[in-house]
Amino acid sequence: MQAKGRAFKYGSNVDTDVIIPARYLNTSDPAELAKHCMEDIDSEFVKEVRTGDLIVADKNFGCGSSREHAPMAIKAAGVSVVIASTFARIFYRNALNIGLPILECSEAVRGIEKGDVVEVDFTTGEISNATKGQIYQAEPFPEFMQELITAGGLIPYIRQKKAT
Repeated sequence: MQAKGRAFKYGSNVDTDVIIPARYLNTSDPAELAKHCMEDIDSEFVKEVRTGDLIVADKNFGCGSSREHAPMAIKAAGVSVVIASTFARIFYRNALNIGLPILECSEAVRGIEKGDVVEVDFTTGEISNATKGQIYQAEPFPEFMQELITAGGLIPYIRQKKAT
């Protein structure tokens, strides 16, 4: 399982209210949420993001309320992975539950700049900054987590397991 895209870079304490502002929580439609993803912190994000791109942020990404809408909006916007120094605990779990890959790697956060082309190998945890020719090492996902993400999240994963 791999991802490749351009990096969008943010600082620490990016909370769920800027990932998807509360004024848009009257829907749980992923496509609608994607239209407003990150708009309060980066008004150009939804215009510039392409399928496969990634978000890189410093500490405590996804802090704030426990809404599932935040990782859902990110995933629906086409983001293939979020790399941060640390994640808020509930965001971390919500992201995995909906099948959004997230990796913790402070070294990658320090080395990656906005616009860098980055490749991620989820099996090995290797993060390659193709723009700078640098490689960083994150903890790889265990096999069952890779299966969960590939399935599209916890509910599709459970449905697949029940069907077999």
